[in-house]
Amino acid sequence: MLNTNSARMGIAGSAYPNDGRHSDRREPSKTKILLMGNPNVGKSIFFTELTGIHAMSSNYAGTTVTFMEGRFKLGEKEYTLVDVPGTYSLDPTSEAETVATEFVKSGAAAIICVLDASNLERNLRLALELQQYNIPIVYALNLWDIAERHGIEINAKLLEQELGAPVVPTVAVKKQGLNELLKQLENMLSNTKSADHACENANCTSCPFNRFGKHGNDVFTSAKEISRRVSRKTKSNLKFIDKLGASMVKPFPGIPIALLVMALAIAAVVFGGRGLRAGFLLPLVQGLNINGVYYGIVPLFQWIFTAIIPEGMLLNILIGEFGIFVISFEWILALIFPYVLLFYVVFTFLEDTGYLPRISVLFDNIMRKLGVQGGSLIHTIMGYGCAVPAIIGSRAATSRKERIVIAVAICFAIPCISQTGALISLFGEFAWWMLPAIFGFSILLFILVTLIAGKFVKGKVDPLIIEVPNLLMPNGKAFGRKLATRMRHFLKDAEKPMLIAIIIAAVLAESGLLAIIATHAEPLVSGWLGLPSEAVTALILGIVRREMSVAPLLALELTTLQAFVGGVVSLMYIPCISVFAILAKEFKAKIAIIISLGTIASALFVGGLINHIGVFFGG
Repeated sequence: MLNTNSARMGIAGSAYPNDGRHSDRREPSKTKILLMGNPNVGKSIFFTELTGIHAMSSNYAGTTVTFMEGRFKLGEKEYTLVDVPGTYSLDPTSEAETVATEFVKSGAAAIICVLDASNLERNLRLALELQQYNIPIVYALNLWDIAERHGIEINAKLLEQELGAPVVPTVAVKKQGLNELLKQLENMLSNTKSADHACENANCTSCPFNRFGKHGNDVFTSAKEISRRVSRKTKSNLKFIDKLGASMVKPFPGIPIALLVMALAIAAVVFGGRGLRAGFLLPLVQGLNINGVYYGIVPLFQWIFTAIIPEGMLLNILIGEFGIFVISFEWILALIFPYVLLFYVVFTFLEDTGYLPRISVLFDNIMRKLGVQGGSLIHTIMGYGCAVPAIIGSRAATSRKERIVIAVAICFAIPCISQTGALISLFGEFAWWMLPAIFGFSILLFILVTLIAGKFVKGKVDPLIIEVPNLLMPNGKAFGRKLATRMRHFLKDAEKPMLIAIIIAAVLAESGLLAIIATHAEPLVSGWLGLPSEAVTALILGIVRREMSVAPLLALELTTLQAFVGGVVSLMYIPCISVFAILAKEFKAKIAIIISLGTIASALFVGGLINHIGVFFGG
């Protein structure tokens, strides 16, 4: 019986390697079970099904950089299941792999090792490395159905004999084999004395579970021999989706397909977000006129506060032009939410199909010329959602240089989806070309910043090694869970800073402080940037949240040139507080400060330059 009691998410970068291959002597938990495997083998689906906690099931390398803990009952005993970051080896080459190795070294009651049946030899390398530690293991041979479609026939019983541990064929997304897996795990835990200490040396040959000590560290030879003995190739029964997945990594038709997919993705976010905003959310927030009476969220709060609070500053702060209960709904719900929702619908779909790694492979040569791997393209795409998970996700990169370069490029050139939604609404009132122009400028800026940062940041960039998973249609239940989880995280992480920014805007506007600040900032805002003096609000609030550097501009009567200048400044402006915090944590405060000062200076300089060029040519 499974019973979820609690959950915890930890940061994968919080563990660091120790000397050699010896344990760091941390006290292991006798009730801790590690869920391990290569990236993209379906670990997170096992975690979700076993604990009921909605973990992210990512279908590309570089996203599982946090670990999840969930509690569940197995028989009469309660255990903690840890979804360990995906790793190919216990000789780590990235921070996420380092953490996975540290988990094993710290000991556990047991390990559930998830294997990809369609890539058995590669997965067996980790399986054999895990056997070098004194921890009981049960193997889940997942993606069994995919292996069958590819004509791969595996003798699970023979594999079980070779590994000396239970092997259970599974199809996690369909819950096939899960009950048998739990039964085998329970039997193992009840019949085997769990490790009561961490193995002091992974190379030792005395551990009762180290059946492959005779090979030393040559798990490659062992994995190849075992794979050859237990599997054979039969006639494949590939479906259209399998053939399509194979063709997508070839220049033709891969590149045309990639361009089409990106065009459709952008169209879905832009036009879908506009439709949701105009057709549903704006009427919901601003109200519908029924017989001369407006019914909606903002009219409701205006009616309530007008009835109980006399006219004055407090009432204006609550429901005035910049009132907290007016712009909080107009900006967060009607302006930002629809584009965030549509972006994560599209992004989650592309992620779960396994399409994103194919883009990385296709454009690796181009990204190489910029000084980063093709895999960094994934983090760039993630940055269009939010810079924070994109920077965290870069932990999968194998060099510090690549991490810093991609973080700089994201901060300078990639607008988050909230900011993008605000820009779409802002430019929607002007010429059609403005939105393509700002994204073209973003791409050009990304190229320039990446090239420049690559020259200044010391270090190397390793060759691209990335998992290209099978192309799959997303599982509806898993897709819905992940989308709901992402939206909850967005609301949790973004709502409070946005509300703080809105409160600041209301207080500044109603107290008269905004007018004072605008007067002092007029030479910069009006003289250099050519914006109305009230636009100083955008520069102030943008420090709190990136989208807040755009939202205040919507209330101003701007010319086309002013709107474009405002959009450019917002695009390049200082990373918000959340991004600054993660930069400081990942790369130290010095780098976070350098990036922030660089974005401010370049945003103001480029914005003013565009303004003066536009004025010169009669804009």
